[in-house]
Amino acid sequence: MSLTLKLSPLWLALATALGTSAQADDTTGDGFADGASLTLNARNYYMHRNRLQGADDNIEWGQGLLGVFESGFTQGRVGFGLDAHAMLGLKLDGGGGTDGSSILPSGSGNGKAPGAFSTAGGALKVRALDTELKAGDLLLSNPVIAGGETRMLPQTFRGFSLRNTHLDGVLIEGGQASFTKLYNQSGHGRIGTSYGTLPDHRDSQHLNWAGVAWSAVPNLTSSLYAAELKDIWNQYYYDLDYTWQLSDAVSLNPGLHYYHTQDTGEALLGAIDNNTYSLHLVLGVAGHSVTAAYQRVNGNTPFDYINQGDSVFLDNSQQYSDFNGPNERSWKLKYAYDFVGVGAPGLTGAVSYSRGELDLSKVDPQSAGYGATWYNADGRHAKHWERDFDVQYVVQGGTAKDLAVHLQWATHRGGNGYGSLDQDTHEYRVIVDYPLDLM
Repeated sequence: MSLTLKLSPLWLALATALGTSAQADDTTGDGFADGASLTLNARNYYMHRNRLQGADDNIEWGQGLLGVFESGFTQGRVGFGLDAHAMLGLKLDGGGGTDGSSILPSGSGNGKAPGAFSTAGGALKVRALDTELKAGDLLLSNPVIAGGETRMLPQTFRGFSLRNTHLDGVLIEGGQASFTKLYNQSGHGRIGTSYGTLPDHRDSQHLNWAGVAWSAVPNLTSSLYAAELKDIWNQYYYDLDYTWQLSDAVSLNPGLHYYHTQDTGEALLGAIDNNTYSLHLVLGVAGHSVTAAYQRVNGNTPFDYINQGDSVFLDNSQQYSDFNGPNERSWKLKYAYDFVGVGAPGLTGAVSYSRGELDLSKVDPQSAGYGATWYNADGRHAKHWERDFDVQYVVQGGTAKDLAVHLQWATHRGGNGYGSLDQDTHEYRVIVDYPLDLM
């Protein structure tokens, strides 16, 4: 059965909601100009990966500028609008053997990142009551196609998207993306994957997706998504999350994330049959929270997702490692604190420890996309762990209101054959965001 048939109930629901909403008031939007906004974010980003096995460190520092314009919609039964963005990245440091941290462009041929890189794009949008269609360059975020936003500039996609919010607490969406602009590049290319190696001169032509997100009951959310990365995989996602408020100061939050990935079409990465899930339980007491999480990968390939994307909605996806290797089992303990309770609003901190064990010996060494990287006959009980520290302060008022300083430090170690995948590493990040509302 094709993915088109599998997704048809989602598209049918979307069409039904659109047809129902067409009977409502025929006025949409506040007007093209009256409903418009213009924001600018200045992000200063320093990243240092300290390799401990003798390889060169990756050290880069840059200044990014992201301007985003979003118009309102013209009046009438059908409203029209325009979204546009422009990005500029400036190199402050990086090169001479220290580049490659993923902040700045790579692949220039001389081993040094360029002094600047930039891009701009726009999308036309149409709204009929509570249904919105966009076509062009898109900023997307959902469990199966989410643009990476963890570096200096964001990742974008070129294609179209459709969203409907006619039913209270229900979002129905879908679309297709044929190209992506990676977060450390200026140009567009086809959509690849984070952990697989595609054959030379072969690409996926597009990614289709559709999904439903539900939040109609207070403190309870759930979503169901499906995607096809053409000739690579069909991927399905489900989550369920509930926050039980035991008192004004105490809460309990259990949750589940689940992905199923199956090869499709020409299977450019080879055979894939992967079920991955994570479970979490968060206890919150006043400004304190303690999280326990368990994650498991059932399959002889890693859990994979789009290149540089953030579409890995799993509890044990950490600063450095995703703990997503073949047949991997991992657990995490995390403690976080909001310092507003001691008179320091805007200051938050967290520390976590994650540990995983995976079986690299079961990977098919002939796998087109994963064999060369992941197979290791001596990696039956490969192990690794990661320790993370995270501190952030957001200015609460004055002329610097919303300026955020974010410090991150990760330590990652591996053993029992894990060294064939990665080196022992310290990773430091210093991120300063200064968002401005210009209109």
